[in-house]
Amino acid sequence: MYELTEGALDKIMNGIEVDKPILQILGHKKLASSNNLERYRLLVSDGKRLNSFAMLATQLNEMVSNNSLIEYTICQINRYAMSMVNNAGKQKRVMVILSIDIKVPGEEVGCKIGDPTSEDSTDSKSGQSVQSVSSAPRAAPQKSSTSLPKQSIQSSSTNNISTTPIVGLSPYQNKWVIKVRVVSKSGIRTWSNSRGEGKLFSMDLVDETGEIRCTAFRDQVDKFYDMIEIGKIYYISRATLKTANKQFNHLKNEYEMTLTGDSEVIPHHESDDDSIPSLQFNFETIDKIETKQSNDIMDVLAIVKSSGDVQHLTSRNSGKELKKRDIEIIDESNTMVVLTLWGTDAEQFDSSNNPVVAIKGARVAEFGGGKTLSIFSSSVLQIDPDMPQAHRLRGWFNAGGRNEMVKSLSKTMGAGAVDMSGPFTTFAEAKKKELGFHGHAEMFTVKATVQLIRAENAIYKSCPSEGCKKKLIDQSNDMYRCEKCNKEYPNYRYRLLTHMSLADWSANQWVTAFSGEAEKILGLTGEELGELKENDNDAYLDKFSEAAFRSFVFKLRVTMEMFNDENRLRFTVAGVAPVDHKAYNKQLLSKISENSGIGRA
Repeated sequence: MYELTEGALDKIMNGIEVDKPILQILGHKKLASSNNLERYRLLVSDGKRLNSFAMLATQLNEMVSNNSLIEYTICQINRYAMSMVNNAGKQKRVMVILSIDIKVPGEEVGCKIGDPTSEDSTDSKSGQSVQSVSSAPRAAPQKSSTSLPKQSIQSSSTNNISTTPIVGLSPYQNKWVIKVRVVSKSGIRTWSNSRGEGKLFSMDLVDETGEIRCTAFRDQVDKFYDMIEIGKIYYISRATLKTANKQFNHLKNEYEMTLTGDSEVIPHHESDDDSIPSLQFNFETIDKIETKQSNDIMDVLAIVKSSGDVQHLTSRNSGKELKKRDIEIIDESNTMVVLTLWGTDAEQFDSSNNPVVAIKGARVAEFGGGKTLSIFSSSVLQIDPDMPQAHRLRGWFNAGGRNEMVKSLSKTMGAGAVDMSGPFTTFAEAKKKELGFHGHAEMFTVKATVQLIRAENAIYKSCPSEGCKKKLIDQSNDMYRCEKCNKEYPNYRYRLLTHMSLADWSANQWVTAFSGEAEKILGLTGEELGELKENDNDAYLDKFSEAAFRSFVFKLRVTMEMFNDENRLRFTVAGVAPVDHKAYNKQLLSKISENSGIGRA
């Protein structure tokens, strides 16, 4: 006969902790939600007592959808948290199940164990009815409903604070304290409209049961912004709750939180507390984007294949300058999509070494007949995250994934690609247009031939740490020092920094090409060239000679820089591609037609 932990439910509902009780599932019901967020209420039995005030944490929803928690299943509750809800005007305890193991499948048990009874008359003795957690009518929430007695946190030892899980929060309960980790925090944003001016910031909070967005306005920005740090754990109370605005809030919670003048935020000094998780992702592969609708939100783990330059745009609504950068990302589904970064993310993004990116809350968009992704204010972007999935993706990419044929979901030109559809500019035309003299970097595309690549000082030993390209200092003791990282290394990586003369029919120009672009022109990686130089210098020099008189399409960035107290133009190779003669001939024919007047009315 199967044994349950008889009497466990009475103890749990009276605040007495029971270690890993064995209970039987007698039913479940999906709760109504304003934003399609699935939550399930369970009818459980310990053989003596029935109780329908048990809720499954959202991360365990799959156990319902895959029919693991069918009727009569016997389970061990490994971890649970208690919450208080308003039920028909009375405060009622709810057990939120956080971790559960199946001991005996329901089909094997086949019947209800014992003759459990319920003190709640709305619970069916037969276990066939599961009511809503708060089935009684609710009054409209009041702003004061979340106020707590002053001693709730300030005068209590944090070790003795009774907390409510995020999954148990609602605007209809009061006297709660949550213990949460801040996993992201926005910058301070300002607004100005007919009703006045103000400022705000938002942060995303998580605990082991779920996540919630919290926003502070005006005076609360000054009070809380500097004290709150990403990754740290806090006790928060006396904030207001309202239905989440899903136009701006993509978190899996039907509510969001606002800090008020009465709110309390107290640091929990043990931020390495394993019971509070860090940022949680729900990754989907890039190929799934094809079935998504515009403005859908998703989490993505991908690796950067190429990156475009920062572009300067002007907002139609505000007239403010915007900065964006498009990058191409791929994953193991052999699918590629353009990801757009904005503002500081666009400016500071370093695409060298093909970083892995983890994005929480990327927005799907439709552009030019294809799909793209975009990061917006509430998204979270992590570069080269330390997680198993990221390490596996890096291994796939290095083992040959970078060379796989991929399907592109974006119909725009790829990030970092040379735009063959745009007009070509000759070196003489670039000079006539005074490109680079207008106070910012300017780009142009040219078909040109390599005249000469300087082999001397074209390769250097760089820092081996991921993301650092600083030239190392030889310590003459088999160790190399990186001034940027302030570390010494026994090894290094070869990188290219080449200067080459390019020529088209109108003029010639000296340009600088870094590792990625130089490797395409020379046909070897920096590591291969470095090894060649050490072992066979003549063969190394031959590779530079072989690259001469080859033609490519170049995407060049031109900027004005100060050198030896003088202004001078600097041309940098931002992209390079083989000549598409069909596209280039089309450009030439169009130019001939334009200059000769053929086809004019």
